[in-house]
Amino acid sequence: MKLYRLLLTALVLAPLITIQAQDEEATSPVKATPEPNMLKVNLTAIPLKNYSLQYERVMSKKLSLALSFRIMPNTGLPFKSQILDMVGDDPDTRDVVNTFKMSNIAITPELRWYVGKRGYGRGFYIAPFYRYAQFETSQMQFDYDNGTGGQETINLSGKLTSHTGGLMFGAQWPLGKSLVLDWWIFGPHYGAGNGDFTGLSSQPLTPSEQADLRDELENLDIPLTTKKVTVTANSARLQLDGPWAGIRAGFSLGFRF
Repeated sequence: MKLYRLLLTALVLAPLITIQAQDEEATSPVKATPEPNMLKVNLTAIPLKNYSLQYERVMSKKLSLALSFRIMPNTGLPFKSQILDMVGDDPDTRDVVNTFKMSNIAITPELRWYVGKRGYGRGFYIAPFYRYAQFETSQMQFDYDNGTGGQETINLSGKLTSHTGGLMFGAQWPLGKSLVLDWWIFGPHYGAGNGDFTGLSSQPLTPSEQADLRDELENLDIPLTTKKVTVTANSARLQLDGPWAGIRAGFSLGFRF
């Protein structure tokens, strides 16, 4: 959380720092610097139904601050076929993957250090960042035996929240006077996530049905994650806690102003 506070503080102070830097540059015999503001859209996220905008403000020749916001409307899992291949033949987990739908948002502040000679938001950069993400679902279905040879279904809904920190390696180039191309080369991040999902039964569950539903939830295969399962006659609850990781990569196209 210290990285998160540092980045947010820097974002608040960015306009003051930029004005000071520009005043100093105006008194020195150098060429005019590019416009300090950039607004970019992540092109590679669109096919995955993720819509991501980033605002970047140049603070000085070497430093800039950026803030990204990503949203994904309610949809099925990206790369579902690859996930099913990883799951293997476990029927319970495969059913969850096939029926699962989710939406998510993410907010990512970052501090960029441009290491080359050009600077001012151009060239290769290294960027520590913090990411807050929230994933929400209203359709996580689990089947259980009803004790008479048939099956019933309960639908869980809830959200998972993650806090991660990472380091981005990237490069940014101008395309003419007003356009910029931002290449997120490799940005691994790691942290923790926790989720809470609950569902109500349409009718009271017998002890046998409760036991079978509890087994279905306990057998859900989620590596490196601690599960807590609670089943009553009227409801089921699945709580998750464990590490969370990801990689940022892609191309963004934007305007400089």
